[in-house]
Amino acid sequence: MPLGTYQSAVVRIGVSATYLLFLLRELPHRHELYGPDSPWQWDMARQLISNNGSFTVLMWSQSALWFEIVYALTLVSAALLMVGWRTRVTSVLFMVGVLSLQNRSIFMGDGGDNVIHLMAIYLVLTRCARVWSLDARRAARNAARVAEGERPARDVTGPALWAVLGLVLLPATVMGGFGGTWWLPSLLWVLWLGNAAWWALSRHAPDAPDAPDRELRTLFDVLANLAHNATLVVIMAEVCLIYATAGWYKIQGSRWQDGTALYYPLKLDYFTPWPGLSGILASSALAVLVLTYATVIVQVAFPFTLFNRRVKNILLVVMIGEHAGIAVLLGLPFFSLAMISADAVFLPTVFLVWLGGKVTLGRRRLFSRPAGKTVVPGPRRADTDEPEAARTGTGTGHTLVG
Repeated sequence: MPLGTYQSAVVRIGVSATYLLFLLRELPHRHELYGPDSPWQWDMARQLISNNGSFTVLMWSQSALWFEIVYALTLVSAALLMVGWRTRVTSVLFMVGVLSLQNRSIFMGDGGDNVIHLMAIYLVLTRCARVWSLDARRAARNAARVAEGERPARDVTGPALWAVLGLVLLPATVMGGFGGTWWLPSLLWVLWLGNAAWWALSRHAPDAPDAPDRELRTLFDVLANLAHNATLVVIMAEVCLIYATAGWYKIQGSRWQDGTALYYPLKLDYFTPWPGLSGILASSALAVLVLTYATVIVQVAFPFTLFNRRVKNILLVVMIGEHAGIAVLLGLPFFSLAMISADAVFLPTVFLVWLGGKVTLGRRRLFSRPAGKTVVPGPRRADTDEPEAARTGTGTGHTLVG
């Protein structure tokens, strides 16, 4: 079974929401960042990409209309991935959009963009929509229908999206639209063909004991779980590597050794959205010293605390608080959101289940009917009397690109 379903869902929501907010904020400046008005001109970008072998669909055309289409599709895919709609497709579109925009102007990004760049690739290989997604809701309803002896709802959207992506993938591969990369077209073709095989095996009642080719479908399910679990391990290792390298490089810096590294950013206009607050903190030598040393200690120690759950959870809270402070004090909200989203892979499942229950309860209270109105009971629907797996979003109904 896939491990860390709640953690992968939080990473999915956090990463896609972070990039969605970033694209919305930069909407008035999109042409200067990645478009035709960028200081890093199209010809310069094409020359660099031909040398480093990176990928961006923005090199397919110099047209301003093509840039607007790519930017809009990236916005839409980020929003759809956040809510978990057709995650197999939207995760691929999100990855392509992130790589295309960032590789178009590689000098426009920071550490947060690098994290989103990596997580966008990793999310394609995870089953990050098993909970807290529209895909999970659809799967739960299909599972309820199968439990009542009915056939799953017919999926038309999935095959349609699969066919459209195939029509784009084939000419892009034949005409060399992936630049010098070999792993990206290979990954996309494996996913495209794999989804076709999954649909072929699951087109009947997939969870019925007498379903045809049940053993082969189980094998596909196991392979998908292995890819998911391995990718989560890679994400964890990536986060540990980020903190370990950052911490050990800080130790070698003289400003971090004498405890004054935090003081200088607090005096730069570019990193002081709240000058009064930054001035108060910078005026306290003890506070600057403690925060500087605490940052180094936490980053260096975190990878070693994974063997102790309690210590790890404490340092995780400290690190999330540190990133929240960076967002407020230094004016780097998207960097902080990206790091917090990556850190979420270490959050305890018990806490996430509790948090999800609180959110669900709050949503029900917010959208509940006003008191005093009489509700006339109607006929019972299949999706209002779901089994426990359906109510918790852990059903196993499958579609082509769910």
